[in-house]
Amino acid sequence: MENVIIYIHGKGGSAAECEHYKPLFPERDVIGLDYRTFTPWETGAEIRSAVEELKAEYDKIILIANSIGAFFSMHAGIDSLIEKAYFISPIVDMERLIIDMMAWANVTEDELKEKGIIRTSFGEDLSWEYLCYVREHPLYWNAPTAILYGSRDNLTSPDTITTFAENHNAKLTVMENGEHWFRTDEQMRFLDDWIENSGFLS
Repeated sequence: MENVIIYIHGKGGSAAECEHYKPLFPERDVIGLDYRTFTPWETGAEIRSAVEELKAEYDKIILIANSIGAFFSMHAGIDSLIEKAYFISPIVDMERLIIDMMAWANVTEDELKEKGIIRTSFGEDLSWEYLCYVREHPLYWNAPTAILYGSRDNLTSPDTITTFAENHNAKLTVMENGEHWFRTDEQMRFLDDWIENSGFLS
């Protein structure tokens, strides 16, 4: 039996992104998950099922999760099944993000409760069910975790990510002028160096 990396993509991404990480882990299998749902209760169940299947085949599972993929992973109940985790620009306070998006869209809680779902001009659906679920199911995460965060992340504030890292004993690395989406050559080099030189997974 061997070790495996499972990659959970962010919004608009795909399992194919796992190809980027294969050269960084030449002695491990690297597998991406193309989840089919987009809520923490459904996608968390998908991730849990995938990890349970891998656990039957591999000795150790290491998680790499990007953005909302990290949020979904933390709702999957997989703490005891994985060895360690890399989070890239993780969403760690979804309630705060939803409230921020409501403010951007000039939507009140009463309006959202009444309508159930409101489509915004910036392409996000605001959901009362989703907001209620997040409030009723606070994050629980107890796996050893390293976090990569860009100082110009427009979805998660520095205080939010720092508080999460401190509360979960996570190792936080900040890229100055980095953005939420690591996509430029410079950003991807920083990400690769972070993985290779953190010593987190040695």
